[in-house]
Amino acid sequence: MKKIKYYFNTHTLKYEKYKTPLRVKLLRFFGLISMLIVSSAIVIYLYNRFFPKPGELEARKKYNLLKENFDQVNSRVKEIEGQMIALEQRDNEVYRSIFEANPVPDSARAKIIEQRKGAEQLKQMSDLEISKDIHNQLNNIQARIKYQFESYENIAVLIKNQDQKLSCIPAIQPVSNKQLNRIASGFGMRVDPVYGTPKMHKGLDFAAPQGTPIYATGDGVVSLSAYSENGYGNHVIINHGYGYETLYGHMVKANVQNGQQVKRGQIIGWVGSTGKSTGPHCHYEVHVNNQHVDPVYFFYNDLNPDEYDRILKIAATGSAKSFD
Repeated sequence: MKKIKYYFNTHTLKYEKYKTPLRVKLLRFFGLISMLIVSSAIVIYLYNRFFPKPGELEARKKYNLLKENFDQVNSRVKEIEGQMIALEQRDNEVYRSIFEANPVPDSARAKIIEQRKGAEQLKQMSDLEISKDIHNQLNNIQARIKYQFESYENIAVLIKNQDQKLSCIPAIQPVSNKQLNRIASGFGMRVDPVYGTPKMHKGLDFAAPQGTPIYATGDGVVSLSAYSENGYGNHVIINHGYGYETLYGHMVKANVQNGQQVKRGQIIGWVGSTGKSTGPHCHYEVHVNNQHVDPVYFFYNDLNPDEYDRILKIAATGSAKSFD
């Protein structure tokens, strides 16, 4: 039985029935509805949170496994990328510097490297996106490896060219000088033996008996084999390539012709005293990029360190007069 409420009306001084206003009834109704909705939402959330459905359990298990695999693959990718960076740095800083080649610019490698997504984005990525991300990372590394192999192939060509270059650079004495006693006049200012005036001596004079063999000091091509009455007499000029050139003067006779290919150690003539000369000797010059340089710095192939040190001192303290 519904309870009836009364209240004392101070105006009529009587007890009257209490009637609930419509506004209050509506507020109570909507309050009840709101409480039910909130309670239901809390119950549903707690249920889903602590009592997930079988499908969600399977999906979560799959996700955790996928994340673990991704982390392992991502760790391996980073390790490989570190190795690739080390190879690229070694390529630029070691191998190419040895052969005086320009390093491969980072922009060339960067063209084949895409910006990959970080692991922190994993939760926002679908299975397909994760698979594509790993696939792209591996493709990028594969492309970098291919590019690096191409770089190493270029270095192999540089090594081959370097061997050829080393065989062409003048590296021995033009006449046999085992006793290191044949350098009669060094490079620099010397007194001209004919005019008695100071003059730049642009090479080394090797005093030797007439007929002593003269050797090419590096591989090359004879650019000139000729005779000059007031100059070097019978002389030979060899173009070694790479900016190197050598001259051999005052021969009694040349043994090569213009355009002839020669090898280091090959006899190209014999010591004489032709042209402007005061005695049998071989005047020897080395030109680098059309500049005269001291030939004594190009005898490293047939001398040990002690002998090289001795010949440097001999060339520096030789006769004040040249032979030509």
